[in-house]
Amino acid sequence: MDRIEKVRTIVDEILLNMKDAEERRCAYLHLYGVAQACAMLALKRNENVELSVIAGMLHDIYSYANMDSNNHAHKGAEMARDILNTLNIFNEDEKDLICVAIWNHSDKSMVHGWLDEILKDADVMQHVLYNPLFDIKENEQKRFRFLMKEFDLEH
Repeated sequence: MDRIEKVRTIVDEILLNMKDAEERRCAYLHLYGVAQACAMLALKRNENVELSVIAGMLHDIYSYANMDSNNHAHKGAEMARDILNTLNIFNEDEKDLICVAIWNHSDKSMVHGWLDEILKDADVMQHVLYNPLFDIKENEQKRFRFLMKEFDLEH
């Protein structure tokens, strides 16, 4: 089994334990959606697709495991590191890259490393594309405009 599937197995175990069916549905849609958007962005930007997908799968795992979004990026980075350590299939540099991206993913106004930016942009893409009729969050509007340009989707 490849590393992405090993991470998905753990994520699925966590999500399947969620008691609220609607929250579980939202968790699956969001984590898998962000992971797929990460893959697309990594391919477009010629970056590591595998690590991008894994960061996307894990980025909000704390929120869904604990039904608590308070400081979820920082707590999620710690939880992701525990998961990656348990799997024992990632080197320290890979774990650091993934966990730093998760730590930074809520700070949409700052620019960080390549994986941080892929994760932030994928998070925005999933939020907006989940229902394009919703208003785009103020802190995500600038990133979404840049993504529209990057994908040549400007009107």
